[in-house]
Amino acid sequence: MPPVEPAPPVTTPVPVPPPVPPKPATAALAGITPAAPRTFTDEAAVRALEAFRISCPSVVRRPDTSGLTQGADWRVVCDEARALPNTAADAQRFFATSFSWVKVGSEPAFATGYWEPEILGSRVPGPGYALPIYRTPPDLIRCTRADGTTGRGRLDETGQCVPYYTRGEVYDGALAGKGLELAYAADPIDMFFLEIQGSGRLKLPDGSVMRIGYDNQNGREYVGVGKLLRDRGILPPGGADMDSIKRWMRAQPDGGMSLMRENLSKIFFKELTGPGPLGALGLPVTPRGTVATDPMFVPLGAPIWLDVVMNDADGLWVAQDTGGAIKGANRFDTFWGAGEDARRIAGGMSAKGEALILLPKTSVARLLAPNAVAQP
Repeated sequence: MPPVEPAPPVTTPVPVPPPVPPKPATAALAGITPAAPRTFTDEAAVRALEAFRISCPSVVRRPDTSGLTQGADWRVVCDEARALPNTAADAQRFFATSFSWVKVGSEPAFATGYWEPEILGSRVPGPGYALPIYRTPPDLIRCTRADGTTGRGRLDETGQCVPYYTRGEVYDGALAGKGLELAYAADPIDMFFLEIQGSGRLKLPDGSVMRIGYDNQNGREYVGVGKLLRDRGILPPGGADMDSIKRWMRAQPDGGMSLMRENLSKIFFKELTGPGPLGALGLPVTPRGTVATDPMFVPLGAPIWLDVVMNDADGLWVAQDTGGAIKGANRFDTFWGAGEDARRIAGGMSAKGEALILLPKTSVARLLAPNAVAQP
């Protein structure tokens, strides 16, 4: 009788845990470097003081995702700002002496600009008004995907979290017939650039104006179409400003739609009926005083000093907004208001230079203390 070979041992597969998403970078982890106060004009000081006062009720109570400050840190400077006389000299002194000035990270600052455009639109569809402007869809939620990452998405028919519809899918009708239409735009290219600005005005057929502002975003990647055209050699370096991009798009057989589809990001809007437009704090932004930043690196509400090669942007600003393309330390998007002058300056703003953040002194003392631990 031949020998019986033993059965191979039964092994139980060890489950492989999902990958742990990397810890997001923040200013507290990037590090800060103290700096001396810089010079700025009386006009910039007064405008920044007004913007800072607007932000104070929010910054004293909201969490700071940058890890640099705590709500209580802002109370002293906010109380001082409220009691300050409305003079340029007092505003100058306040920003120069009541804050600690710091640089976050090491890279140079890069500033762009945005404004509040006005385009043709209608509250109802009709001839010449065919492009829907959508409210936030109710199925746009924050959920955890199979790879362990969490972000904006939707649940598919199996209940799995999947990325939300891209811009192209929305153009193709993914949201049609769901009652989400807020208004209708006359020109897809004009609407595309209003989305990039985040808010704007619709000039209605009866001559009245409807103001709309950012309410949500689909969570998909923002792709700058100007960079695409530069990288492909279609527009020269430095020649991809908004007007040049628009002219190129209008000259295409498809009216630039294929280029717009490459920007997967899609913005959803709400009607604005009070003062505005509103920034990320839910408060009105200040023309020539508000700057959009990455809140992982700059506390919302913090004053910012800029000195870049395009001198229009030099001076004091206040971080009151955010943007899908505004990512990383020392990345800033300056707000210029409405009108042709604002459009001209913001549309051509693309400048490198230096940026410093003004923080409460208690925050910087805590961050620079021996054995200080960065906030998560």
